[in-house]
Amino acid sequence: MRENNKIFIIGLPRTGTTSICVALLNLGYKVAHTAYTSKCMETAEVIADTPVFCDYQMLDKQYPKAKFIYLERQFELWLPSIRQLLKRMHKNIVRVDGGFNPILKRCFKEIFSPFELDSFEQDEFLLQCYKKHQQAIKQYFAHRKEDILTINVSDSEAYARMCDFLALNEAKNSLNRREKKFEKINVGGKITAWNSIKSELKIDSNMK
Repeated sequence: MRENNKIFIIGLPRTGTTSICVALLNLGYKVAHTAYTSKCMETAEVIADTPVFCDYQMLDKQYPKAKFIYLERQFELWLPSIRQLLKRMHKNIVRVDGGFNPILKRCFKEIFSPFELDSFEQDEFLLQCYKKHQQAIKQYFAHRKEDILTINVSDSEAYARMCDFLALNEAKNSLNRREKKFEKINVGGKITAWNSIKSELKIDSNMK
């Protein structure tokens, strides 16, 4: 394990979690895009999405040396993307006879409550969920600025700021570091790009 015990990506879905996971994977980190077992959580150096965007406070206490990266996204881009995702996931989240992993269900129901199709059609509801999550993070880390980085992966300086935050000297000294940007992943409503990425550093979310 590196100097940074864990890196938790605590942005909401559709804020660029896959893009930053791929970037950190390419930088040599063991990455789990979602973690549903204790073995996965212990093995991965970087964990994103569920459950960390929901359980970051508990994980902070469990891993006191962890670093956190919060992802922002422009509302006009996030709204249609998250709406499409939530509507697509709704059936398998609310069903009681199976569907998605129980941890995923709990996290989405908690952040986007009430988890109802009618609510997803309302921009005001989705923005309220976003802002409530954002405000809780700002309040929690208000006196610990050194432990959290806030970036928008589409910003030109975001990659360099991540390298600075994580003290990645090799990447920091690269000649093209300032020109390096996060790769755009899951464009056009796709949500499964992570599954197609091949790497020995990818950690299975359901690792036994």
